Amino acid sequence: MKHLLILGAGFSGKAIGETFRDAGFSVAGTTRSAEKAEALRALGVEPILYDGGAISEALAADMARATHLVQSIAPGKDGDPLFRTESPALSTLMPKLEWAGYLSTVGVYGDHKGGWVNEDTVLNPVSARSVERVEAENHWLASGEASGLPVAVLRLAGIYGPGRNALRNMEDGTARRLIKPDQVFNRIRVEDIGGSALFLAQKHLGGVWNITDDEPGPPQDVVAEAARLMGLPTPPDIAFETAELSPMARSFYGENKRVSNAKLRAAGFDFRFSNYRQSLAELHASGRWRG
Repeated sequence: MKHLLILGAGFSGKAIGETFRDAGFSVAGTTRSAEKAEALRALGVEPILYDGGAISEALAADMARATHLVQSIAPGKDGDPLFRTESPALSTLMPKLEWAGYLSTVGVYGDHKGGWVNEDTVLNPVSARSVERVEAENHWLASGEASGLPVAVLRLAGIYGPGRNALRNMEDGTARRLIKPDQVFNRIRVEDIGGSALFLAQKHLGGVWNITDDEPGPPQDVVAEAARLMGLPTPPDIAFETAELSPMARSFYGENKRVSNAKLRAAGFDFRFSNYRQSLAELHASGRWRG
């Protein structure tokens, strides 16, 4: 049986795990807490406790049988845990590996003042976290090239889905319409992250791939659509300049770009949720928006 190991089975990792499980894979995923471990087990994902440091015997044993790998642990000051100087080579840790995917971010492109970018666009990361992502991407791509293994870098747009979406924010009273002229964001439904990872794995495709839906758009439009679906008043406009935001939230507005998914579509991938209106309508109608 094909076996997938997910390093960092969080929101995206769990969706990937469910997608691969439904395709007949056995799946294991790492988590930092025993509470989250039980949630993974309930999804049919075998949990492995791992804090991103030294590789335990249990994790090493699962690595030894993994045919597929998804790395979703964000790099930190010490870098990607699989490429630290004390870490054994990937081929030693995972001798059966057939495909690996690294979850990155469209943040590596930096700011393009609303212009379109694709996988060939020169990277210009702004934030420290995006600079770290570029370094990790390069490690993974170089490792794949050296080993002859297909390694796919999945550059993810802003992630949402069941339990994490504008409908939920409307119910919670946390939805805000921040207005910054000409600002757009790119987004992706979490199930399409799972689907695209499986698509790339089954086709043994490596290289860089943008994982984003068809329609970059102003964030305030998403809030307005959620309000319409729920029959609630649209929250008032708030000028970006006067809004109270955390430094991280404000930094997201410092990057403005439209990310193309043309490469992934040309390869044959069909998105289940190609834009936020279709996606929010499905979440609302199915009742899954609460998670």
